[in-house]
Amino acid sequence: MPNQEPVPEGKLIGKVSHYFSNIEVAVIELTGTLKVGDTIRIVGGVETDFTQKVESIEIEHEKKEKAKKGDSVGLKVKEKVREGYKVYRL
Repeated sequence: MPNQEPVPEGKLIGKVSHYFSNIEVAVIELTGTLKVGDTIRIVGGVETDFTQKVESIEIEHEKKEKAKKGDSVGLKVKEKVREGYKVYRL
């Protein structure tokens, strides 16, 4: 049996519910916690799979240091994303 480690995908912490292309911000419905400084991975479709550091979090247009399960947060993302894409914390 080959001993290959799967690529760590991290902990699923939410999914994209909206994307504002004009300002490159994704709205993410959280099912886990997230804080500024975390590294996230966004996966969806066949072409999207990238990681990035969380530079800032906004809830209702207010900057926050962290967010919890149930929060809907706005995050600046470096690539285009779509509704339903999964968000992992690495």
